[in-house]
Amino acid sequence: MTVATTTTTGGGPVDAPVTPPRIVRQRRMRPGLLGLAVLLIALGGLGSAFAVTSVRATGSYLAVARTVPVGATLSADDVLTVQVAGGQGLDPVPADRIGEVLGKRASVTLTPGTLLTMAQLTDKPLLGPGQQQVSLGLKPAEVPAKRLRPGDKVLLLSTPGRDDTGDAPPTRFQATVIDMATPASNTVVLYLALASKDVPPVVALASDGRIAVVLNAAA
Repeated sequence: MTVATTTTTGGGPVDAPVTPPRIVRQRRMRPGLLGLAVLLIALGGLGSAFAVTSVRATGSYLAVARTVPVGATLSADDVLTVQVAGGQGLDPVPADRIGEVLGKRASVTLTPGTLLTMAQLTDKPLLGPGQQQVSLGLKPAEVPAKRLRPGDKVLLLSTPGRDDTGDAPPTRFQATVIDMATPASNTVVLYLALASKDVPPVVALASDGRIAVVLNAAA
């Protein structure tokens, strides 16, 4: 469509066609798509806020302040409060539950600088009636498992001495693992609960290097 306009050039008016301006129609967004876009933006904002909160969130937990040997009773001097961020995958004892851990026994050796967990503590005595604790120094190859844990049942067997013919059956001793330590790369120390009557012969055999350890049942 054209529109005639009148202009003056010299002597009189002249009609000239004029092209009207082009009208660009705006696209209309469907209400459903608009709502979806708003929802995605909102979810993105919530996700970002959750991520920042997870990274920044801290909690007060109990950590081990000094070495606590297995079987020792936990006191207030053995623990301290630390701030830990995140904590996913961990199960440390919250600082406000300190009253629940004081007075419990360490079921394993507690190492300074580590977070305290309830699994490391027990209310039960580590030595039963008529039992005593002994320690055996062994080579890694003499330990029946890569890691023995408190409560594992082991069998101690006497091995033949230099003058033995090997015909006599080995002497057997039942024991329970209290703890295990590796003070050096080639040394393993096994702490065992043993019947009091078996302590003297086991100590004598161990001093001669005539003890074999067999795992009977895992805790």
